[in-house]
Amino acid sequence: MDTKTEHGSEMRNDQRLIICLLSVFILFNPFVVKGEELLPRHMTPATVKSIKRGLDYLAKQQTAAGSFQTTQDGSTYPVSMTSLAGIAFLANGNTSSRGPYADQVRKATEYVLSQAQENGLIAAGSENGRPMYGHGFSLLFLSSVFGMETDAKVRARIGKVVKNGIQLTASGQSNLGGWIYTPGGGDEGSVTVTQMQGLRAAHNAGFTVPKGTIENAVRYLELCQTPDGGIRYSYNSGNDTRLPISAAAITCLYSAGEYESPLAEECMEYVYGQFKSRKNGFRSGHYFYLNLYASQAFYQAGDEYWNAYFPGQRDSLIKSQSKKDGSWNGDGVGPVFGTSVALIVMQLPYKYLPIYQR
Repeated sequence: MDTKTEHGSEMRNDQRLIICLLSVFILFNPFVVKGEELLPRHMTPATVKSIKRGLDYLAKQQTAAGSFQTTQDGSTYPVSMTSLAGIAFLANGNTSSRGPYADQVRKATEYVLSQAQENGLIAAGSENGRPMYGHGFSLLFLSSVFGMETDAKVRARIGKVVKNGIQLTASGQSNLGGWIYTPGGGDEGSVTVTQMQGLRAAHNAGFTVPKGTIENAVRYLELCQTPDGGIRYSYNSGNDTRLPISAAAITCLYSAGEYESPLAEECMEYVYGQFKSRKNGFRSGHYFYLNLYASQAFYQAGDEYWNAYFPGQRDSLIKSQSKKDGSWNGDGVGPVFGTSVALIVMQLPYKYLPIYQR
């Protein structure tokens, strides 16, 4: 056989093998090709368009100082709103130096850093009497930014604020292991989960978090379990199971490494049972808050839960998005809150933030 012909035949065989392997990869890979864009499973062009409209809306709401303050009732939670909006931009793959919304991330970071107080609390004034919400969300945001920041001076500033914030959270924990609206003032479930997730994000970023603080927080959730398997509002609030707090508890238990604990399993059974029993998905007075945490819980629990939950929730959010400006008005709190939460939920498949990954 002619050497040139034999060599050409080998080349063609190699090309066929490569094409075959690529075909198998595309067929079975959870990402699908849409034009030139590679999208995660369950993400569609309509989803991408909806996300872009939401991010553009948020970008227009940021003040010159970097904060976000839009709330429905006139009250302001600027640190909470700014941190949640910042997380929405990070979840899209932006950092303070890269991405179409890099300026928004940078300005949000500067604003949140500027609100750090000498005692470690990160809050703008009283935050409507509930500064620990903002503190927890800001720990989550700043810890996420820390791992992406390339400016050494900014990174050092973030590190100092996060370290002091961790100490404030640890010292403000109640005797039962939870937190409430102000440091050391008592305990209830919704504030407790924000502190737990903020601490977990700090741990992921390489900061030292007191082991006893996390253990006591897990114990607090155990104390708050109801006969339904979910979590009550607070230790002393009776057996009124709160679905949003139960969903949030699952996420925090997973963050604490309690994937197979009886509490995590029973909470998941309760929350998923509530989801499956409602044909049109969750309905709650705290709809956005509920889905912020339920989405994370289902995503981290695996494909069985995520595949059942996300496509319907994705379509519901796209349908309810404002056709006028691209916002979502969330839970009566306001459009910055609703839009930030909707974007976090819809962008979980992008896997940009360690705190939300499996």
